[in-house]
Amino acid sequence: MKKIKYILINCLALLILFSCNKEDDNFDYLDSATAPANVSASFQITQDNTGVVTITPNGEGAVSYNITYGDGTAESVIVKQGANTQHVYAEGSYTVKIEATGITGLKSEVEKELIVSFRAPENLEVNAEIDSSNPFVLKVSATADYATYFLVYFDTSNPDEEPTHLDNGASVSFEYPAVGDYTIKVVALSGGVSTTEKTEVITIAKPTELPIDFEIFDASAFIGFGGASAAVVDNPDTNGNTSSKVGKIVKGGPETWAGNVITTSAPIDFSTKKFIKMKVWSPRAGGKMILKLENLTDGSINKEVEVTTVGNGAWEEVVFDLSTIDVSKTYQKLVMFFDIGTIGTGGANWTFYIDDIKQFDGVTGPSIFPINFEAPYQLSSFDGGDISVITNPQTTGNSSGMVSKLVKNAGQVWAGSKITVDTPFSIDNSTTVTAKVWSPRVGLNLLMKFEDATGWPNTKATNEITATTTKANAWEELTFTLTGVDAAVDYVNLVLIMDNGTSGDGSANYTIYVDDISVVSFLDFEPQQALSSFDGGAISVIANPYTTGNSSSMVAKLVKDAGQVWAGSKITVTTPFPIDNSTTITAKVWSPRVGLNLLMKFEDATGWPNTKATNEITATTTKANAWEELSFTLTGVDAAVDYVNLVLIMDNGTAGDGSANYTIYIDDIQN
Repeated sequence: MKKIKYILINCLALLILFSCNKEDDNFDYLDSATAPANVSASFQITQDNTGVVTITPNGEGAVSYNITYGDGTAESVIVKQGANTQHVYAEGSYTVKIEATGITGLKSEVEKELIVSFRAPENLEVNAEIDSSNPFVLKVSATADYATYFLVYFDTSNPDEEPTHLDNGASVSFEYPAVGDYTIKVVALSGGVSTTEKTEVITIAKPTELPIDFEIFDASAFIGFGGASAAVVDNPDTNGNTSSKVGKIVKGGPETWAGNVITTSAPIDFSTKKFIKMKVWSPRAGGKMILKLENLTDGSINKEVEVTTVGNGAWEEVVFDLSTIDVSKTYQKLVMFFDIGTIGTGGANWTFYIDDIKQFDGVTGPSIFPINFEAPYQLSSFDGGDISVITNPQTTGNSSGMVSKLVKNAGQVWAGSKITVDTPFSIDNSTTVTAKVWSPRVGLNLLMKFEDATGWPNTKATNEITATTTKANAWEELTFTLTGVDAAVDYVNLVLIMDNGTSGDGSANYTIYVDDISVVSFLDFEPQQALSSFDGGAISVIANPYTTGNSSSMVAKLVKDAGQVWAGSKITVTTPFPIDNSTTITAKVWSPRVGLNLLMKFEDATGWPNTKATNEITATTTKANAWEELSFTLTGVDAAVDYVNLVLIMDNGTAGDGSANYTIYIDDIQN
């Protein structure tokens, strides 16, 4: 009979499914349907020595459950989602089987141990841990001999608290509203009348330190004085600031100096970062705000800075220059005054919000953005040569981060490359130029000469000087002593030709690396950013091969080779990127195809597996073989994190093959 009932339930589900309107008769989603997940059950035993156990199954994507009691009962029972079943057990240990069925008929099965005892639980052990990512969250688990389940009270001082059900082998969590000492109680229950319990005092503490974003914050450290109030509230205006929580300040009377103070748990370190910025929401234009740094106990030790807010009921970022602060003193109070000298009257016109209080070194965004890969020189190649700037692949003997890569492909026997500068090279006869060279073989000849800008056939050039490598697969310094230098000529091109007179083939045998050319204060190929790649990605700086739609001379070339499906590249800066939630980053991208997905995220410097990162934002190309501007609006930005890596991943989730189809160019990354 129960098998017939089970069949009828599934038939009814299918009948409902197929009775939809004709316009909705698209069942493609069934192809991607999955079996129910996270299947489990909770047990609750009646404390009267009867052995009555209530079994409540649960799971994601399940519509029904087939429960096998595990005590030799001949038939199982079907339980609908959200319902339960009761069964009488004798004392003992049982394995209960829970088989969950989804709407498509796919099934998942788990087994769970049930202990039925009429004896009071013994040896109760409670494990209470503060969550590592949120100091206000407590996680509790427990074990006890003969226990069927537990009840957890997170605050025994609250007479109205409903206990939280805790199963054997599971854990439960609770987020406390504020710091303080809380007494928790765990009660172990069996099938008997008697219970066993244990209490424990838990201390919830959160240090108040910069940066402050109010998301996880000890509100007791934020107070008002002289008629001003302070509170941590839900953000009332997420346009321009997507934070969930912000600080709210209302200035009332009677004092003209009414203000607010945040007291930090330890002195603020001003040894390197002597600027403080914060987001401010002011209801009206032209208001004055003072930030005053004070010693914890001696108010005469202080430093204050005043700024004028834009206001008009919108979020803005204000910066306080504390570069002249006396670092021999200590400061632990951030005191804030709005329109000091005027008595506030409360209400909307005297309500302010603050958020994301953070130290920084005074270097602002323009020193980082835009990232345009331009150098004080231009790179170009001719007749089969190829030159690019890449991450140094051979750091033994040369610790530079970036070097130039020269390849001689099939073409003319004189195929080579040029390095062009705006200011003519300062050279004379007998000037000696050195260059670090990594060669795959001994006896490779590298030709160097300098040319003016007139171009063939009117080019004016020095004599061609050739140096020969004496090491294979290693860095060495080659020397070129110039001749044929005309003092009247402006030499702006440095020409390099590998094995002049011999055709190259583009192989490793015709690939060299060059660095630290000792002319014009060294050409060392180090950009303002460090470039690196991971798991099959490759990034280099090359002469722009497609100037239609983007006239930049240098761009970044990104290739996704065979490797991991998340293969990509990083651009690393020394000063953290100036980003917040809702910051929009634009980038010029040249893609070989429509529909290529480019993922962007920002990371800190800690490295996997402890990396802190923003959310991954993906933009999709709409043009093929052309430049276009893509936009990435950031989310998941933590004001407490210094983001120094910009990560780019092409077609995340799909393996690349290193072909033209997985090669893009990127330029002018800016906010």
